[in-house]
Amino acid sequence: MITRRRLLASSLLPFVYTGSVKASGPAAEAPWHNWSGHLTASPAGRVAPASTEELAGWLKVTTGKVRPVGSAHSFSPLVPTDGHLLVLDRMSGLVSSSADALEAVFHAGTRLSDTGLPLWQAGQAMFNLPDIDRQTIAGALATSTHGTGDGLKSLSGYVSGLELVTAAGEVLALDADHEFLPAAAVSMGALGIITKATFRNRAPFRVRTRTWVEETTAILDKFDAYCREWQHFEMMPLLHSDYALAIAHQETEADLQPPPEPDDDSLLALIGATPVALRGALINTLAQTVEPTEAVQRSYEALTNIRMTRFNEMEYSVPADVGGECLLEVMQAVADNAVDVVIPLEYRIIDADDTWLSMFSGGARVSISVHRLAGEDFNPLFNLVEPIFWKYGGRPHWGKWHSLGYSELKALYPKFDDFARLRQQFDPDGRLLNPHLAKLFGVEA
Repeated sequence: MITRRRLLASSLLPFVYTGSVKASGPAAEAPWHNWSGHLTASPAGRVAPASTEELAGWLKVTTGKVRPVGSAHSFSPLVPTDGHLLVLDRMSGLVSSSADALEAVFHAGTRLSDTGLPLWQAGQAMFNLPDIDRQTIAGALATSTHGTGDGLKSLSGYVSGLELVTAAGEVLALDADHEFLPAAAVSMGALGIITKATFRNRAPFRVRTRTWVEETTAILDKFDAYCREWQHFEMMPLLHSDYALAIAHQETEADLQPPPEPDDDSLLALIGATPVALRGALINTLAQTVEPTEAVQRSYEALTNIRMTRFNEMEYSVPADVGGECLLEVMQAVADNAVDVVIPLEYRIIDADDTWLSMFSGGARVSISVHRLAGEDFNPLFNLVEPIFWKYGGRPHWGKWHSLGYSELKALYPKFDDFARLRQQFDPDGRLLNPHLAKLFGVEA
């Protein structure tokens, strides 16, 4: 049985990256790696403050480059620096919650995986969650991380307050009415270090999850209807085939029902070992044997997954009305060029928000994610499909690999230059910049 969790977490996919980050030694000698192992850095040191006051004090009495790091789950080089890494692991946990306002304040170093149970016990739940919950709150907000659902926003769209420490050590409290909150809610760590975040939440809820396999074009034809029927809906098209895995969640009062245990992973191993030219026929045949699955879980358990298979990823968001056309063109390009890709695509929908640099500012968009197993050269695949995303007005996910710089980005975001000026105001010495951010904001080295 091919299930979502098997597609995302199989340990038998070929060429899986098996390296790990070395245990930390002296700060100045310990290298840094991101989750996939593609990005590396040799920072001058690591700083792990236990409080906002400690962080602000350190920034006030030091100089030199600094970059915040969360769970290292970004595939774009937002973190690498030869300066100091700021690690917020010691600034974690629920700070406070309001049952009346349905709001909660978290330390920004909190992993998303550690928010669900405390919120549930406080009588709250987040409206939406991303597929992977290992990111820190600060990292997820900085990159406009999102889940899926028509009428549902990214995490940044539900932020009603932030505590931000500038590169000079000034502590700023940005409440819901502050003019700069829409800028700081998605900032790539370029305005300062987020230390606390306040979220607008809702009452706890359970969801019924149903997965099934259906022809990709049929799902696209019914996508709007599926989004109306299911609170959170997405699909994972299986490349080199006619089919996709549909994943649908809907709020329910039903009793909890655990997801089915995955069967033997030999089918996925078989797909990976089959030559590309023969893979389509194999997947199409197997897809017709897949039975639907159902489960009922708490929202924070159902909406997220653990990914054991490491990969590198590109993701672009395009206007919702051209999403299907863009997806099919990407799939056709991969097929025409016989690119050996095992991990399926992801196709999700997110509503508009009012943040300055969210991919979803100004209108609802669908996101299309492309993956390449870690250890493989992702350039042939990413270079092939990226121009297709550009053709449809795509905006890159800030935490995923892309090649765009200042001139392209300012054309995609009406307030990009406003953000660039604010960045200069908040960090005039460029202490928070690294080469990647300098390229994004057109700052000369």
